[in-house]
Amino acid sequence: MMCRLLPHWASPYPRQHLGSDVLAGIIVTILVIPQSLAYALLAGLPPQTGLYISIFPVIAYALFGSSMVQAVGPVAITAIMTFSVLTPLAPPGSAEYLVLAATLALGSGLLLLAGGLLRLGFLAQLLSRPVISGFISGSAVLIVFSQLKHLFGLTSGSTDAWHLAGALLTETRIDASTAIGFAAIVLLAFARWGMASLLGKIGLSTTSTAFIVRLMPLFVVLGGTLAVIGWQLDSRYGVAVVGRIAEGLPGFQLFLPGLAELKLLVVPILLMALIGMVQNISMAQALAIKRRERIDANAELLGLGSANIVAAFYGGMPVGGGVSRSAVNVAAGAQTPLASIVSAFAMLAVVAGAAPLFARLPLAVLAASIIVAAISMIDLRALRQTWDYDRADGLAALGAAAGVCALGLEAGIALGILFSLATLLYRASTPHIAVLGRIPHSEHFRNVERHAVETIPGVLFLRIDESLFFGNLNAVETRLAAELDKSGDKSEEIRDVVLIMSAVNRVDATAMEVLSDINRDFAERGRRLHLAEIKGPVQDRLSRSPLWPALSGQVFLAVNDAFETLSGAAASGPQQEI
Repeated sequence: MMCRLLPHWASPYPRQHLGSDVLAGIIVTILVIPQSLAYALLAGLPPQTGLYISIFPVIAYALFGSSMVQAVGPVAITAIMTFSVLTPLAPPGSAEYLVLAATLALGSGLLLLAGGLLRLGFLAQLLSRPVISGFISGSAVLIVFSQLKHLFGLTSGSTDAWHLAGALLTETRIDASTAIGFAAIVLLAFARWGMASLLGKIGLSTTSTAFIVRLMPLFVVLGGTLAVIGWQLDSRYGVAVVGRIAEGLPGFQLFLPGLAELKLLVVPILLMALIGMVQNISMAQALAIKRRERIDANAELLGLGSANIVAAFYGGMPVGGGVSRSAVNVAAGAQTPLASIVSAFAMLAVVAGAAPLFARLPLAVLAASIIVAAISMIDLRALRQTWDYDRADGLAALGAAAGVCALGLEAGIALGILFSLATLLYRASTPHIAVLGRIPHSEHFRNVERHAVETIPGVLFLRIDESLFFGNLNAVETRLAAELDKSGDKSEEIRDVVLIMSAVNRVDATAMEVLSDINRDFAERGRRLHLAEIKGPVQDRLSRSPLWPALSGQVFLAVNDAFETLSGAAASGPQQEI
């Protein structure tokens, strides 16, 4: 009975992983403290919020999620989405803003939880990877622009890159915060992109190098804080700092959002749930593949939904599956979700006694850590690769990225979805259609434009590589007419047309009627329409349609059967019945 109450990874728990999980949990806690503070500020919330939601929401995901090493908590995407959708509704940090943020977490959490219970994990596949890549890259650009205010003293409250760039040109001022921020950016960028190779050259092991590189953000935070304290940079030079951080642990705050708040946040809640679903499941799948494990998409929704519901009542900020947090968790040696539970309890100890130590942490240093993390999220290589491979997917990715930068997150993801749907419609409405012939001395059929094949005079073998529906019938009729017109210029006119339907998964009512019209027109002109390699479900439907009894030709099980039959008929003469 007890085993049923425990999560799958704990019944039984592999004891050999205990040491690795405990150590990983402690390391992760130390490394993500600056990140947690930074992302709370990015979301427009008090800095301690990032620490709070790194406790009980993390435990909730560990109990209900399926990934062994994914770490949830405050992440850049959910933070910038929170700030973007709530800033027009209330001043950041105000009591109303805090309620709206908690409502956003609660609403998206309930949607995700319902999706898990209803087994809707497959919906995570609605957004293509290029669109997600474009959305994340565009969001990263927006995050970078949003943090420049802490380096250059901007006062603009806009949430799109266009207006932020304008503010950067008109309001920029260079002061001590700028110097501290750029020094932190240089150090963090060097740690991320140059330190590993340098430490490797002096003989440090890969494990030691990775650990030192992971510690650098914490060293930069401590260095910035000590600089402010030692030289009184906040009081003498006006360097902005985090300020007072509430001591001790907050209680759970149960609340019911009002109807007015829900009306304002309906669309943001849907978008937050959708993006959270896609990002969380995609990240969990990527980690599982590397570790040769499997995840349950529906359990991921349950875990992430539970984490957000808990976050609504304890911290009030939406959480997500973090790329950097998960990378730290894996690098620290985590083997099971116990590492996340250990990290949560370690964070509990930090919040209970050590949080006030970060009161004089300069905001410019936190902004620098966010900027460097965001720059690493801009995946130009993936965008270029997608563009080179498929221009339609490339346009979808660029549309999502440009939409986020120019119009904001909601418009960006809407553009990405529209581009994805337009791509699907375009591909479905312009199917690949090939004229086939037989490879000599075989039963294989290939495109006449690609291979040296055998054909039958007066017989056209046409393969349609798409389901037939009302949106692509014009393309099919146009191609068929073009091939028949070609035969009119030759000595041998087409008298038999074989539609090869091996790639046709569905024929809708409109397509059935069009095929009936083509069959009738062929019969009047002395031509025959044949069908070959029809899939069972498609044949079941067609057999109950008017086309079936009126078909002027035959239905062949295999294309080669049609080739043999029609080549024999051609050898016997044009009037030979088959």
